[in-house]
Amino acid sequence: MEQEGEGFLGEGGLRSLLELAERRGRLYMAIFGAGFVLGFPLAEQVIEWLLDSEGFVPDGVEVIILQPLEIILLQLRIAAQIGFALLFLALAMDISSIRGVGATSGSRAGRMRSLALILLAALVLAGLGAVYAHKILIPFLLEYLAEDAASSGLRATWQLQEWVGFVTGLYFSSVIGFQVPVLVVALLRAGVIDRELIVDNRGFLWFSFLFIGALISPPDPISLFLVGGPMLVLLEFALLFDRMSSRAE
Repeated sequence: MEQEGEGFLGEGGLRSLLELAERRGRLYMAIFGAGFVLGFPLAEQVIEWLLDSEGFVPDGVEVIILQPLEIILLQLRIAAQIGFALLFLALAMDISSIRGVGATSGSRAGRMRSLALILLAALVLAGLGAVYAHKILIPFLLEYLAEDAASSGLRATWQLQEWVGFVTGLYFSSVIGFQVPVLVVALLRAGVIDRELIVDNRGFLWFSFLFIGALISPPDPISLFLVGGPMLVLLEFALLFDRMSSRAE
């Protein structure tokens, strides 16, 4: 349960986040814009890769284009996802510097080293999320949808925009979802939230992650857990890491 007189972040934590957003708002917009602009031409390569790759179109499924603007709309969608991913990374690094994660030494070198570690952890987790989506999540869900259509006697015809959007959305969700440890540890170390608040609201967080999984997966327990389950595991890992590292300090 939430502590009396405080929201989930706590009054001090919420104030810190609002001050951070006010100071860095223009920079965040610039980071998102840069990711969007750079991601737009890259999105075309992503679409071509998906069309040429094996395993993304199950047997018996036909991908069709209903309107000429589908490619452009997909590029805009993927570019926005890239922009949001860069924005999330910038936010995580900024949150960690509110009170300087690892800044107990008070040195600039210590803060830079901590930020470098955060960046490395975020990139490693992003890579793990992409591999998880590529090897497990996407093949399972696409095959599930194809078999569900076949069992109903329907011809599996997927619109290009919906198919690519679904696949890239799962990649994006996995990459961002695997950042749970980075975000949680950064919030804890920056003093934005208290560990007790996370522990006391663990049930709510578990429900939130599973709800997110239910929104983007087919309506069955296995698919729901494949999407939301890794975030639950990573949340517990983040709490364990924070407890062990705090004892070591």
